[in-house]
Amino acid sequence: MGPRPIHHAGQGLATRSGATAYIAQRVHRSNDVCPARPRAGWATDNGGMREVEIRDDMIRLGQLLKLAGLVEHGAEAKALLEDGQVEVNGAVETRRGKQLVEGDEIVLGGEVVRVVAH
Repeated sequence: MGPRPIHHAGQGLATRSGATAYIAQRVHRSNDVCPARPRAGWATDNGGMREVEIRDDMIRLGQLLKLAGLVEHGAEAKALLEDGQVEVNGAVETRRGKQLVEGDEIVLGGEVVRVVAH
């Protein structure tokens, strides 16, 4: 018997090997960076501080941690925040939904990230 078919929302049925290729392709595309046209989340190193560009006027802390690559998923962000490991503008922050605006500085594990608007 061949590979068992699986379903991806909006993608129809695919075999496991096809699904793996699809997922790998999506991951590769999401990591592509075009210097001529930065996308949201474009990070630049500014003297030891990374700047993460956002498209809107604000972004929630959990989203920024993912966008900046400091965490892989929301559950990881939630755990770090609950443990008091994240600082926003010099104060420990435990709320994942904390709204951040341009100029806010986030520190996690010695890494500093500044929010800049597009």
